[in-house]
Amino acid sequence: MARIGVLSISDGRDFVARDLVEHITHATTALAEALRKEGHEVIVAPEIVWTNELATSQARWLADRRPDLTIFNYAVWAFPHFTMLAAESTPGPLLLMANIDPAQPGMVGMLAGGGGLDQIGRVHARAWGDIDDPAVRERVLTEVRAAQAVRGLRGSTFGRIGGRPMGMYTAVANTDQWMRTFGVDVEEIDQWEIVRRSENASQARVTQARQWLEAKGNVHYDGKQLTPDLLERQIRTYYAMRELIDEWNLDFSGIKGQPELTTHFCTMDLAEAFLNDPYDWEGPKDTHVCATEADMDGALTMQILKLLSGDPVLFADVRHYHADKDVWDLCNSGQHATWYAARSDDPEENLARTHFYPEVFFFPAGGASVHHLAAPGAATFARLTRRDGRYRMHVMRGDFELYDDATNEAMARQSTFEWPHAFTRLHVPATEFLGRFGSNHIHAVPGDYIAELEAVCKQLGVEFEGFGDAA
Repeated sequence: MARIGVLSISDGRDFVARDLVEHITHATTALAEALRKEGHEVIVAPEIVWTNELATSQARWLADRRPDLTIFNYAVWAFPHFTMLAAESTPGPLLLMANIDPAQPGMVGMLAGGGGLDQIGRVHARAWGDIDDPAVRERVLTEVRAAQAVRGLRGSTFGRIGGRPMGMYTAVANTDQWMRTFGVDVEEIDQWEIVRRSENASQARVTQARQWLEAKGNVHYDGKQLTPDLLERQIRTYYAMRELIDEWNLDFSGIKGQPELTTHFCTMDLAEAFLNDPYDWEGPKDTHVCATEADMDGALTMQILKLLSGDPVLFADVRHYHADKDVWDLCNSGQHATWYAARSDDPEENLARTHFYPEVFFFPAGGASVHHLAAPGAATFARLTRRDGRYRMHVMRGDFELYDDATNEAMARQSTFEWPHAFTRLHVPATEFLGRFGSNHIHAVPGDYIAELEAVCKQLGVEFEGFGDAA
């Protein structure tokens, strides 16, 4: 649910403004009720703006309620300087909404006010028409969802566990830039905290978790790389992360893992998968975005996608391209939430399709890989990257695909079979993707969020780079 502020702006001539009150009130009520029916909280400024003093005082009154999005409503011609004064007192995302009525030129007021905002560089979005029109309502709701995500970022904290992994420049971001652009702080935490805190969980709790995994999933012990003791060690790292999240009030996080933990302690595959899941062995829970390899821009992309969709977010390497099928294998060590196996609210459905295999030779410390194949369906793919120090977001559509069992296994074995795989048909030519994409990591959620991501980018001052049919 978003909190939306509505400020209605009118003509500055008193003898005109008096005659427009009923018309404006009717339009404002219709807008507010339509948004409330969508489940949002709507706060309407007590007075219609028709003087410069009201423009400032009513905007400040709304700002004090800290809306996710403020809507300036134009049901009639409105003096443009009222828009400018109100915007000056209105932090956060802004939407100008106008009616289309030949008798009352609200559209003219929106264009005049919006033009003034353009001149001073104030970012805003615009919508026009009857709010009862589904297309118009969706345009407004797109901005609502984007603003809710943007406001959800601001004031949040990212927990960076460990440092730069294996020399990846794209996994490390400037904390000053994060605060300036996104309003996100970074808490630096050493990986030793995971090792140290792993002993804090009670043995009874750890045993119960292991038995749940053995009963619900498919655990393939080999006596070397994966044993009950190693699986319990991985479970303890999950509890260590939950402890860190609670203690440091982390909104999302990333774990370096390689090479220290993966060589000398255990892999973080299990912890990362279940942090991103909407459940664990103790029942339903909130998802917590956790990126492997402490990928900061990856985690930030995931957090935006989570705030937009409410779903677990996929993290993967762009591992392989099957040119004969025009299909990509998006695969990374254990990182995908098990929810992607069936995309079911019932964890048993997802775990029935999940296998916990012994880790491969890359990770001598051992533990379980969390293997499954992403269930088919349309998805939105995105990644924040930087060009010459400035943020941009790569965005594209695609589809997860599955085939017959033999084909699925043959394709998965061409890379690292034990890891999770998302066979993906991107709606962009491979030559364009490989020639432009600015990272080895990519992220996704089911559904179409292209419009919302474009709105998020505009609100944040980030360049939107659509690929293929998202351009």
